[in-house]
Amino acid sequence: MTEILTTIFFLFAVIDPIGSVPVYLEATKEFDKKHKRKIAIRASFIAFLILLFFIVIGQLILEGMEVSLDAFQISGGVILFLFALTMIFGDGKPEIEKSKITDYKHVTIFPVAIPSIASPGAIMAVVLLTDNHIYTIEQQLLTTGLVLVVIGLTSIMLLAASSIQERIGAYGITVISKIMGLILASYAVQSILTGISDYF
Repeated sequence: MTEILTTIFFLFAVIDPIGSVPVYLEATKEFDKKHKRKIAIRASFIAFLILLFFIVIGQLILEGMEVSLDAFQISGGVILFLFALTMIFGDGKPEIEKSKITDYKHVTIFPVAIPSIASPGAIMAVVLLTDNHIYTIEQQLLTTGLVLVVIGLTSIMLLAASSIQERIGAYGITVISKIMGLILASYAVQSILTGISDYF
């Protein structure tokens, strides 16, 4: 049970649903409530399909390239760490992704589904958490289910985005996003140390 909660918390940190709230609000500001709800649900569904694709295909790509487990843990950890640094020291996930919006008529896939929900960090994280060399099929299926749970929570938060932003405020969302980045950085460092330790 502890491992499940740890995985959920890690996925919550790397997907950062709260950080997606202002991105979603900015992206959908020209739509009515009905279309906003559709965008929230569709974007979450598309994000889950993207993450599921990498859960299934990511391992096959790595094995086809003959990348060792140690090398993957180290490189994956480095990428996650760099991603975490942008969350901690950058302008913050919301501000960076809001600045990328240029077409307000087609925002479901970009930027709401990707990179706001299915971010590069989230993609790397799900591949790390479903490595065939470390985890059994049952564990990988459980992780996939937990990814679906977190995406479901993300969808609920997007549907309640206006209320969340009113209660927490833009500054509060940025602070939470940076805390999520700190947690992600810790996991990334652990992955790097494990890979180096196993290699030597």
